[in-house]
Amino acid sequence: MPRFFPVFLLLIWMLQATAVAAEFSPVGLWRTFDDEDGKAASLVRIDNVEGILEGRVVRILPRPGHPIDARCEACGGARKNQPVTGMIILWGMKPEGEYYGGGEILDPHNGRTYRCKIRVKGNTLEVRGYLGISLFGRTQTWVREP
Repeated sequence: MPRFFPVFLLLIWMLQATAVAAEFSPVGLWRTFDDEDGKAASLVRIDNVEGILEGRVVRILPRPGHPIDARCEACGGARKNQPVTGMIILWGMKPEGEYYGGGEILDPHNGRTYRCKIRVKGNTLEVRGYLGISLFGRTQTWVREP
């Protein structure tokens, strides 16, 4: 057996472990869907910034009746009338067991901010926004982009 064979096996094992860890991480690019018509609405990139997750709209997907240059007209404060593309809509998310929670999510359609928790399930992300307790909210399913 060549001397490099054990090193080769170790490298393969490390690459597989990295791939599995990435599969269960919410970090990456996600396709969101409209609650009303179920059509793809935007692409959101979730990044890990010093151990805390934040999600930014990187693109609004073209579809009838929904401008790709939408502004957050219903938002208050610094977000008022700002472009939705480039806007951070998910922030403050920290690991909590199989979920990430403790953060908030903004709905640019109504300008409201909700408490939030997220969980990766295969190539989907369950995103639950709620007021008060998680029982009083709604869940969206986002799909990981390749």
